[in-house]
Amino acid sequence: MEIINRRQRMFSIARKLRREAKTVGFVPTMGALHDGHLTLVREARQMCDVVIVSIFVNPTQFNDQSDLERYPRDLTADAALLAEYEVDYIFAPEQHEIYPEGFSTFVNVEGLTDSLEGSSRPGHFRGVATIITILFNTVRPDLAFFGQKDAQQVAVIRRLTTDLGFETEIIVIPTVREDSGLAMSSRNELLSPEQRQKAAVIIEALREAKIAFKKGERNASSLAQIVKAHIGAEPLARLDYVAIVDRDSLEPIEKIGDEETLIVTAAYFGDVRLIDNVLLNRKQ
Repeated sequence: MEIINRRQRMFSIARKLRREAKTVGFVPTMGALHDGHLTLVREARQMCDVVIVSIFVNPTQFNDQSDLERYPRDLTADAALLAEYEVDYIFAPEQHEIYPEGFSTFVNVEGLTDSLEGSSRPGHFRGVATIITILFNTVRPDLAFFGQKDAQQVAVIRRLTTDLGFETEIIVIPTVREDSGLAMSSRNELLSPEQRQKAAVIIEALREAKIAFKKGERNASSLAQIVKAHIGAEPLARLDYVAIVDRDSLEPIEKIGDEETLIVTAAYFGDVRLIDNVLLNRKQ
């Protein structure tokens, strides 16, 4: 396993792998790796000849400077974990390698980024779209692996990949959860033990709504109300939003038909903000 810090070195390896017709699997991360990330790595290892994982805490997707500063960073520990999964390369550039002095080009995916996380975190998806564009151009992956937990991010990256003509297939892996059901996230480490336990109310609320859907409820506002009521009953939780949207367009849905539909939500526990979702009408 080689740890690469320079973009030019990553370019060179990407060109070599393409000449050798190797299938390249890519898992972009911000480090602080957990089983959710490692599930993506395992899937990439099974499907691809070469696996590349990036570790880069991307400053342009943080709209809160203090959030950026406290984001956990431990490249040594992350690299030790990835070595166990036979990762071929770790791309861990310094900030100036990605955003050199004078950097002034950003990528906006319009429409998909206006609501939900985009509304709560202005500028977040501009940062995500920009870093993914840079990474895809650098690594040139055949397949890139993402988690379902970040459903809006997945929709944005799918649109970005199509619109900008990347030859990369987006592979989405179901959300990996802690024993309580809480979606795995690096942010979970910032919760107190009590908050972490109580935060399972998020998936409990979503599952309650999904059960109502399976029993025949098709009115989106009724399903949203189930989630609101369940999370609202937890004193440690502060709800940000609940929405019922189309999986790809993220357009709000009033009456659920046969299309794949997301119930998405975000809630605060203290000053830690957590997101989660469930997918209705999942297609094979």
